[in-house]
Amino acid sequence: MKTKAVLSADDVQSILAAARAEADQNNWGVTIAVADDGGHLLGLLRLDGSPTMSAYIAPAKANCSALGRRESKMLEDVINGGRTSFLSVPKLEGMLEGGVPIFVDGQCIGAVGVSGVKSDQDAQIARAGIAALKL
Repeated sequence: MKTKAVLSADDVQSILAAARAEADQNNWGVTIAVADDGGHLLGLLRLDGSPTMSAYIAPAKANCSALGRRESKMLEDVINGGRTSFLSVPKLEGMLEGGVPIFVDGQCIGAVGVSGVKSDQDAQIARAGIAALKL
């Protein structure tokens, strides 16, 4: 039987706290979402001043990144490169920069999605959250 790492509730809280610290340091109002490897929401934090829509977009980015096993920006780039048929892929919403997968020993164990500021800033916040795990 194979075993794999999983995100614990404490891991999720660490990710959210570190991502929040990055957002607060830059005075960015965002929503931060953490998903497991199946894209299921484990934690959500909507900061003051975040756009209302970000509460829907951040979990979608996390879901997309977890299921796609790659940063959501890569899928956005595929679409922007002309492969618009990729928009019809089932179960993948949030194909926008700001979703970052979490890998342990080469296996995706989840993802962080952030929405509310420029997309590269969303990704910066997500990476700061993941860095708290010290993988």
